[in-house]
Amino acid sequence: MIEIINLCKSFGPRRVFHNLNLTIATGETLVIIGRSGAGKSVLLKHIVGLIRPDSGQILIDGVDICSIRSITEVDKIRMKFGMLFQGAALFDSLSVWENVGFALIQHTSMSEEEIRHRVRECLTLVGLKGIEEMKPAELSGGMRKRVGLARAICMNPETLFYDEPTTGIDPIMADAITDLIIDLHDKLRVTSIVVTHDMISAYKVASRIAMLYAGKIIEVGTPEQIRNTQNPIVKQFITGAAVGPITEAEGLAI
Repeated sequence: MIEIINLCKSFGPRRVFHNLNLTIATGETLVIIGRSGAGKSVLLKHIVGLIRPDSGQILIDGVDICSIRSITEVDKIRMKFGMLFQGAALFDSLSVWENVGFALIQHTSMSEEEIRHRVRECLTLVGLKGIEEMKPAELSGGMRKRVGLARAICMNPETLFYDEPTTGIDPIMADAITDLIIDLHDKLRVTSIVVTHDMISAYKVASRIAMLYAGKIIEVGTPEQIRNTQNPIVKQFITGAAVGPITEAEGLAI
């Protein structure tokens, strides 16, 4: 279980989170929605320990990672996580197998043969075979997303984070990535946290959906509850209406 309690964070004069609270149950798929600049990706970086809050707690299975000062101890907790970054974040100079197996190369004593075997397993899980020696520049956008996902699952994480997984790819590939998120959740029995603007994908993958607005989670519910929300802010966001309580000025990127 992940518990976020009274999280506060500012970058200079810009307040990103103000007493934000959220609980993510083990095994669920939680989708976090909100405008560009609302702090969705920043929230993921707080959970994995890449950014420290100004105040508040983030409990990972009861351990407050915000209070841990040892980099070694933080790294141990991070090993429980896998993350698919928005642009896949592959290393251009490395082959596919080196990208997928990067964490195994850096953090384990496995032989190259063992790592290559694990890489092939992960690539198969995301629907890719026989591309181990290719470079990222040779791959389509959808293939790069899948390679990034193979890397995310390579260390057998307990929790998978997806930062805008359907951004930058066509609708057909976006639906294929959405189906893959569901498939991996079911096969690997992981907790999944998905940040997205894509409401079609959000409704399809989510156990629950949480909306981040003005530094707080303003509503959490099942896809059906969110579809039928009476909250005017949430309703405007999910319908994409130009007129409502959310103003254009609030879409300032962080």
